[in-house]
Amino acid sequence: MSIKLLNILAIPNFMSIISSNIKFLRKKKGLTQQQFADQIGIKRSLVGAYEEERAEPKYELLRHIASFFEITVDDFINETINEKWAPKPKGDPANLRILSISVDKDDNENIEMVPLKASAGYLNGYADPEYVAQLPKFYLPMFKNGTFRAFEIKGDSMLPLPSGSIIIGEYLENWGDLKSGDTYVVVSKSDGVVYKRIVGKFKEQKKLKLVSDNPVYEPYEINGEDILELWKAKAYLSTELPQPAPEPTMESLTTMMAQMQRTISKLGHENN
Repeated sequence: MSIKLLNILAIPNFMSIISSNIKFLRKKKGLTQQQFADQIGIKRSLVGAYEEERAEPKYELLRHIASFFEITVDDFINETINEKWAPKPKGDPANLRILSISVDKDDNENIEMVPLKASAGYLNGYADPEYVAQLPKFYLPMFKNGTFRAFEIKGDSMLPLPSGSIIIGEYLENWGDLKSGDTYVVVSKSDGVVYKRIVGKFKEQKKLKLVSDNPVYEPYEINGEDILELWKAKAYLSTELPQPAPEPTMESLTTMMAQMQRTISKLGHENN
């Protein structure tokens, strides 16, 4: 098994971008290589190696450096940062996001599964190839075109899907392709991993409305900048098989007849 890091390794001059960005941002803060090394906790020789393209920082260090300079990891590794550069708004569909995936021996993309017990750690490790490599994984031949991930859901907010169901979602790279009324696994900094129906278009508003299929739960909004990933629901797995509809009772038939009579009566009044 091997790991792929989408939207990073495919970028030309990957090391060159990181090297120039470290050097520019360090100098912009007025730090020497030694001062910068001391503040992020590495050796000065490593800073020189990174800036001269003789070495490449590991992902955890990339995140630490990006946080130190108060920019996103996406911008840090994808954008050439200089005096003319301005960060894209967080959550902008044009802003590339990092996605780690694993592949099997035949180079087929696995479907990594995020069980309930791992959902909290997923917020920190969703883009970390080492974390992704440790997730349970499987392969389904019907899901070939696209990148898919499975998430175990909890609770009764999306009935009739029972708690413990596993949602298989397709990675939504461009949030502008989001379709109002469809269901998605939403990974956000505030709510973690949730499965909801989304109402609204991302391009039209900075917030998205999340709706539960169980009407007991009130809809709520989430800021676009709070969202880390969106996965469009494509299928689900459950150990609870559907039960046949119960046989109608005299009481239920009586209720249905009463409802029909009220509806007919109401239509008659409207037509008069």
